[in-house]
Amino acid sequence: MIPARKEREKAVLVGVAKSDVPLKRAREHLAELGRLADTAGAIVVDQVLQRRPAFDPSTLVGEGKAREISDLVQKHKADLVIFDEDLSGSQVKNLEAVIKAKILDRSGIILDIFAKHARTAESKIQVEVAQLEYMLPRLTRAWTHLSRQAGGLGIGMRGPGETQLETDRRAVRKRISDLKKKLRKLEDVRTAQRDRRRPTFHAALVGYTNAGKSTLMNALTQAGVEAVDRLFATLDPTTRQLWLPGGRKAVLSDTVGFIRKLPVDLVTSFKSTLGVVSQASHILNVVDISSEDFEEQMEITARILDDLGVHDIPRLTVFNKIDLIDPERLAFLREQYPDAGFVSAEGKIGLDELRQKLVEACDHAFLSPAPDEELPKDEHEILWMG
Repeated sequence: MIPARKEREKAVLVGVAKSDVPLKRAREHLAELGRLADTAGAIVVDQVLQRRPAFDPSTLVGEGKAREISDLVQKHKADLVIFDEDLSGSQVKNLEAVIKAKILDRSGIILDIFAKHARTAESKIQVEVAQLEYMLPRLTRAWTHLSRQAGGLGIGMRGPGETQLETDRRAVRKRISDLKKKLRKLEDVRTAQRDRRRPTFHAALVGYTNAGKSTLMNALTQAGVEAVDRLFATLDPTTRQLWLPGGRKAVLSDTVGFIRKLPVDLVTSFKSTLGVVSQASHILNVVDISSEDFEEQMEITARILDDLGVHDIPRLTVFNKIDLIDPERLAFLREQYPDAGFVSAEGKIGLDELRQKLVEACDHAFLSPAPDEELPKDEHEILWMG
């Protein structure tokens, strides 16, 4: 059993904005990194935002700025420095030599959060595959902070431990291969379950993390899904029955939230279980309309869905948290997006209108109301990760 840490780790955040990136957007990205750090269990004690024409190939920020960051680490007695860009193995090694603290990049912190929140056997395997593939090209780094056993302690050290990560590359690749075989077997089981199920209208909730998908799931189905103001609160999937007007029965799935710069290794590892999205009758893209970045978040979600190859599945945009914006702004957005749904899942506003849109989508899919049949008790555990 891993002993609980008595104190949260102190972190310094570092963002680097190239000349063509607006400072406002760079600050927003750094603020999101702060939320990721908080979700991982760190306390942000300071942050640095550097503007430069190009990334420094050796340290990303340049040696002078690295020394400044080192001074901040000493000042705050920080445990780690988190960069908002991905770092190469050599960059991590060079930065550690100057800063004398644990160095993580954005992908590393996201993978750590996924490892922290994984619950089912499948999602744990998927996270481990992603971590190993992320770390494989970085095995040349000096693992000065990995003098701990498997499972690791501290942010960025959850998941595969020193025994696996410091063995030779061949052993790591074999481990990845073995884990992928296990995932394929789980995928076969899931596919067989879907094939046995009679045709039912199936809607999948997708969207940017913390958009309120789980809250909407609860509002529509009384699923009891954990809904908290935390990034990646939902990792393992939940699928529940949804009754629509006219006695129609559908199926609704809640999935993990997307985020900008989502690690490619993570998307690839979880792609097999994204079948809950790829086999859905309709995709509901839930958007936090109160966010200043909601249009960018919509674009990010659209790109990830396109990467997953779900171009042909009808999509319905569902703007959530309408109770948090000005009525005039809401009226304007209704005109801009006439086909979208507008709800407050928390305030139970607009849910009847959304159900009616789902009825129309069901009719368009030429699917008849399904007969009464219970979902397998473990459906929420074996369908999708997220």
